[in-house]
Amino acid sequence: MKKVNILISTFFGNGYISKIPGTFTSLSTTIILYVFFEILQFKNLNYILILYSIIFFYSFYAVMDSETEFENKDPRQIVIDEVLGQAMPLILIVYLSSKNLINIPVEIYYLFSFILFRFFDIVKPFPVNYFDKQHKNFFGIIMDDIMAGLYTMLIIYLISFKF
Repeated sequence: MKKVNILISTFFGNGYISKIPGTFTSLSTTIILYVFFEILQFKNLNYILILYSIIFFYSFYAVMDSETEFENKDPRQIVIDEVLGQAMPLILIVYLSSKNLINIPVEIYYLFSFILFRFFDIVKPFPVNYFDKQHKNFFGIIMDDIMAGLYTMLIIYLISFKF
């Protein structure tokens, strides 16, 4: 089971990429979800939210089980938190699209989402930095990216009304 949890925590090995694994994983998540949501038209919000919730809650266990395999308290190899945080604004985009609140090409929203999420994940404004600094465990690993995802969602939501 530990091998499965490491596979999930590293998002199928993305975390082992030598340079910028978090950015690469955020970009991978954006592209994968774009394909699912926009090309394959998988836009049933109920199913999306159920699947996201399962992944979210299981990730806490997977990260807790995996983090002992790595050298530090917030291992760069664990990137499932990037997947979770990046997915949040992308799910919001599906919702905004379903309510006809997308007034510019949807690809621009995906691009903004990626850029904004990476910005908040790197800069770590409060409360992102709180979880990053105060919880040096599986909870902090995941929650700082969830907070960065919430900031990104807020701006994406505001952008949908601006344009």
